[in-house]
Parts: sequence; C-alpha cells; structure tokens
Amino acid sequence: MSFGRVQSECWSQDTHKHLSDMILAFLGDGTDNVALSLAIGAAKVGIDMRIASPKALWPDQAFIDQFHAIAQSTGGKLTITETVKDAVKDADFIYTDVWLSMGEDEKSWGDRIKLLSPYQVTGAVMAATGNPFTKFMHCLPAFHNADTQVGADIKKRFGIDCMEVTEEVFESAASIVFAEAENRMHSIKAILVATMAG
Repeated sequence: MSFGRVQSECWSQDTHKHLSDMILAFLGDGTDNVALSLAIGAAKVGIDMRIASPKALWPDQAFIDQFHAIAQSTGGKLTITETVKDAVKDADFIYTDVWLSMGEDEKSWGDRIKLLSPYQVTGAVMAATGNPFTKFMHCLPAFHNADTQVGADIKKRFGIDCMEVTEEVFESAASIVFAEAENRMHSIKAILVATMAG
C-alpha cells in the first residue's frame, strides 16, 4: 500500500496530516485479504482503522489480537462495526474490494450480494463522512457498472448495475483508484529490481 503521492494529493487542502492522524474505513467483507492487509499496515503506522462488515464476515479474534499487539507501540486503533455510518465518520479514505475473491465459488454471488449490499460505497456514504476531502480507494478490478463480462452477468442474474461501489463514486473526483494503481506499479517494479539484482 503506497500512500506517499496519494497522501499529498488528498491532503493538499486539509493541511499537514500525518499518517497517524489518518482515518481509514474499509467497507465490505471484513475477512477479505485486502481488509486484513490494510488493517495490519494501519496498525504498524498508527492509523485509526475501521471495518464495516456484517458480523458473519468479521475478522476472527486471533487477528484482532494480532492487530492490538502491533498497535501497542504505534497507537493504531481498530473498530469493527456493522454500522457504515459509524465506520465512515470523519474518514480520510474509504476503501472497498470485490465481494467475491478469486478462487471462491461463483455460486456464492447471490449470498454475497444480499449480505454486502448495505456496505456498498455510494455518494451518500461518501457524504456521511462529513469530510469534504475523503477519497475513495479500490485495488481493482471494480464492479462499478455492467461494462465487464462479470458485471453484465451479474446484472442479468440479479438485476443490479454495480456491486461494491457505484459508478457515481468510482468516476468522481474523490476516486483515486488509478493513482493508487500507479503507486502499486512502481512498488512492484522496485521489488522486481531488488529480486533480480540478487
């Protein structure tokens, strides 16, 4: 997760925030690998991490204990809630991920859509932060419309145009998903150079 360039772009209007002053809210599957990785990163740098998820998809106690063990020296905080409004209040970033990860049974789409629809990132969710500088993040690919094969199939089967994020948010000025992807590209290149150099 590379916040350098993203941080400077996001907070140019909201002066001089440090990572340890940041509030990061993840909406969706709280057991998702992205949610858990973000939480560990948040613990290491002292971020106020919030996960909004149905109870059935909350991280387990072992993971929560791991977070708190790391955060003891950094001041990181972890809140896990079923209530989106509580999770996103004052958030600097709202992050989400696809509702069904690679390798999971595609027959589970119906159950996941039913379970996670209340955690969709919408314009109303962004407004509920009360922070005009809140940015939207997603590691991609995102199902924000029916333009992909998966999106079209989901629309045909379930009658919805988007899943984890609406087109309105994904294409908005608040969305920094492509800057995020660019940061990741440079990180990947650095790892390749380091490993090839021996």
